[in-house]
Amino acid sequence: MPIYFYWGEDDFRLTQAVSELRDRTLDPAWASFNFDKIPADQADSVMTALNQAMTPPFGLGQRLVWLQDTSLFQRCSAEVLKELERTLPNLPETTVLLFTSTSKPDGRLKSTKLMQRHSTVKDFSSIPPWKTDLIAKQVKDMAAAAQLTLTSGAAERLAEAVGNQTRQLHTELEKLALYRPGQPIDVEAVDSLVSRTTQNSLQLADALRQGKTASALALGHDLLLHNEPALRIVATLVGKFRGWLWVKLMMELGERDERAIAQAADISNPKRVYFVQKEVRPLSLKALQQTLPLLLDLEAGLKRGADEQSLLQTKLIEISLLFR
Repeated sequence: MPIYFYWGEDDFRLTQAVSELRDRTLDPAWASFNFDKIPADQADSVMTALNQAMTPPFGLGQRLVWLQDTSLFQRCSAEVLKELERTLPNLPETTVLLFTSTSKPDGRLKSTKLMQRHSTVKDFSSIPPWKTDLIAKQVKDMAAAAQLTLTSGAAERLAEAVGNQTRQLHTELEKLALYRPGQPIDVEAVDSLVSRTTQNSLQLADALRQGKTASALALGHDLLLHNEPALRIVATLVGKFRGWLWVKLMMELGERDERAIAQAADISNPKRVYFVQKEVRPLSLKALQQTLPLLLDLEAGLKRGADEQSLLQTKLIEISLLFR
């Protein structure tokens, strides 16, 4: 199928996929003639892209038309939708048409449904930072793709260091490959070479869960000092506490099926339920329930422009006191 729609905020993986598509579509000798990159803010960008897509390529290879950062799948006028309906089914095989967006498509829109029928859709969303098992799998997959062998401890340490940042992960894997070419990478190598901050939002969540007010305040301060966006910190805390709340609630209800608990708590690997249950066993269900409104207040305050450090400190104190 000559139509593709790539979306998601992981710009590193998305850009890599675009480069791969470009390499296999265009003849290098004719690439400058047959590649059209059209920014969404250009006047009549959609019409321009569709018109170019119907134009035969010059010389050898195919034509690649890339409509970049489009909002077609969040809002689409009737006129543009009509043009899409007319053009997409009749796109020549000599053209590859690519749409990209950082935003998730609105599945209710006719333009999105049309794209789903006529294109290959690929999701390049970042893994939520609290889904550590998926991040660990991503580390192993990218290491394997780079033909790099990591010990289990090294993979875990690397996942802790880079989180869901695939661009940094790619850079760190390149360094590790040069450090010990052809040899397995162990924890010592990761600790020696990998750039990392000692504090992250998951450690902050653990400090709050344990009622360690001083540690939570220090971690929050360091995260802001390392330019971690406050709203990203809140998103991680919300995800983590929501998972803990669901696991605790299911335990209180007597549920023992790990798969059912994993599904309710949005835990991708049911085997992790056992460890989460150990974390929440000493916690009060009421305290967990009271945490989420405080985090939502924090998020709302940040979005209204409140002072990040002052508001974050206040809410961290309130939350940590719930678990003392």
